[in-house]
Amino acid sequence: MKKIIFGSANENKVQEIRAKLDGVVQVLSLNDIGFKEEIEEYGATLEENARIKAETIYQKYKRPVFSDDTGLEIESLNNEPGVRSARYAGEPRSDEKNMQLVLRRLESYKNRKAKFRTVFCLIDEDGKAHYLEGVAKGSILKEKRGEKGFGYDPIFMPEGYAISFAEMSQDEKNQISHRGKAVDQLVNFLKNENNVD
Repeated sequence: MKKIIFGSANENKVQEIRAKLDGVVQVLSLNDIGFKEEIEEYGATLEENARIKAETIYQKYKRPVFSDDTGLEIESLNNEPGVRSARYAGEPRSDEKNMQLVLRRLESYKNRKAKFRTVFCLIDEDGKAHYLEGVAKGSILKEKRGEKGFGYDPIFMPEGYAISFAEMSQDEKNQISHRGKAVDQLVNFLKNENNVD
């Protein structure tokens, strides 16, 4: 079976992606290939960060690779935290501090519309980059709800639902999440283009 490297050491993400790509390609994680280096994400956009990670790995292994970056974009905050989502409240990164900062900054706003965006950069065997994107629209709640998920899930309520991402089962969330949609795009791309050797 054809193989592709996924530029992540996060085993939760890896398992989620493997489940969707089962039978299409064999997904190798950074742990599988022994890649231990820290890749600095210095890009100004999600696209740039996804590409930085994918290119770094491609240069070393010269094999098809894809990498992702995800951000929460809030309309009233000029699409912040965006590319800085993971470290919005500074170092060390803290989901709790990030959420509290968002809730404080939104206190005086009626418009609480937001969206999660995941961008994949796939570099094929010829070194050409392809971008795929998944978006989940919704709004920011006034307080945390739910115990599941991670990141901003407890304060994000997806469009058409009355519960937060953190109140959904993993399967439910995967059906409508930004990453789930981006992975679906990736699966279609790989199936249709036969881009991996």
